[in-house]
Amino acid sequence: MEQNQDSDRRAADQKFQESLEQLEDILQKKSPEESKKAKLADTTEIDLAEFEDAVADIEAYFDQKEKE
Repeated sequence: MEQNQDSDRRAADQKFQESLEQLEDILQKKSPEESKKAKLADTTEIDLAEFEDAVADIEAYFDQKEKE
């Protein structure tokens, strides 16, 4: 029975490794330019009001630090 389990585990490991190689091939086919565009698209959805609030918080923090 242990031989069957070992054999099953080896077969599962081999299939898993093949799947990882396929995934790696797919990911490497993506050009660096496509990756940059994807990152840029993600960052352009910043809410201006939230950004302004964050800047105001940072300015208030530095003002407080200067007073101490």
